[in-house]
Amino acid sequence: MNPDRTLTYVYAVAAPAPGLGEAVSGLRGVAAAPVELLEPQDGGPPTAVFLTSQVPEADWAEEPLKARFEDLGWLEDTARAHHRVIETLTDRTTVLPLRMATLYQDRDRALAALGRQHRAFADRLASLAHHREYGVKAYVRPAPEDTLSGTPSTAPSPAPAASPGKAYLRARRAQHHAREDRHRQAARAAERIAATAASYASHRVRHPTQSGPLTRGESGENVLNDAYLVRDDQAGAFRTAVQQAGEGLPGVRIEVTGPWAPYSFATLPLAPDRADAARTAPGGTTGSPTAHPSP
Repeated sequence: MNPDRTLTYVYAVAAPAPGLGEAVSGLRGVAAAPVELLEPQDGGPPTAVFLTSQVPEADWAEEPLKARFEDLGWLEDTARAHHRVIETLTDRTTVLPLRMATLYQDRDRALAALGRQHRAFADRLASLAHHREYGVKAYVRPAPEDTLSGTPSTAPSPAPAASPGKAYLRARRAQHHAREDRHRQAARAAERIAATAASYASHRVRHPTQSGPLTRGESGENVLNDAYLVRDDQAGAFRTAVQQAGEGLPGVRIEVTGPWAPYSFATLPLAPDRADAARTAPGGTTGSPTAHPSP
């Protein structure tokens, strides 16, 4: 493998805009590589450009990249660098994020892909213009529990004549009913949010709810994890309306994050041909409320 050979790393597609070249100048991306604009070479004014860096093949070819994706420290640093480029330029223009570690063998093949899908990219950028992504999550707080006995503190005290076994079953039933009640409250909150957001959001994406020990704690159980595409002039009203939609539901907490680049609404597969093998590393994902530095 030639140690001097590079691959073309593509962060995103962007709409040309005044000052975009200036914003890119001096910007560093993955592997601290300079970020460059890659424009179509058909002679006309471009309506879509690639944001790229040149990265060493020795580190980013398929085999070494598989090993690197097992290194969580490297993966986190690379993801942050990838998303930092996208977020920096989102303030300047409309950006269509691509998957982390989308690679081409060289600039010419990246240009060929851009040329082939130029119209599709331009159409998608136009649909995303003046919109940003917002994340909406709902959490159900666990029922209060007695720290000594492990039974709900709100459970009725067992009758004096009740056996320990019956008292335990009563407490467990009370705990179960309390949990069910909170889930019903969360379902009502989700319905309120969906109905309210429909008045402000252009599109919605339902992400899987987050689970596992790292997602629990003071926030409670995550029961809703949606992304909304909202026009810039509706952002304030959207935030206010979503928060109000969750009011009056004890035990339910609503969290609104953003604005973000439209990671959840940018799905547009590249269409490489055999001579132009764009590659995405295993595990590479578009940014989401759980991948980019948001929620």
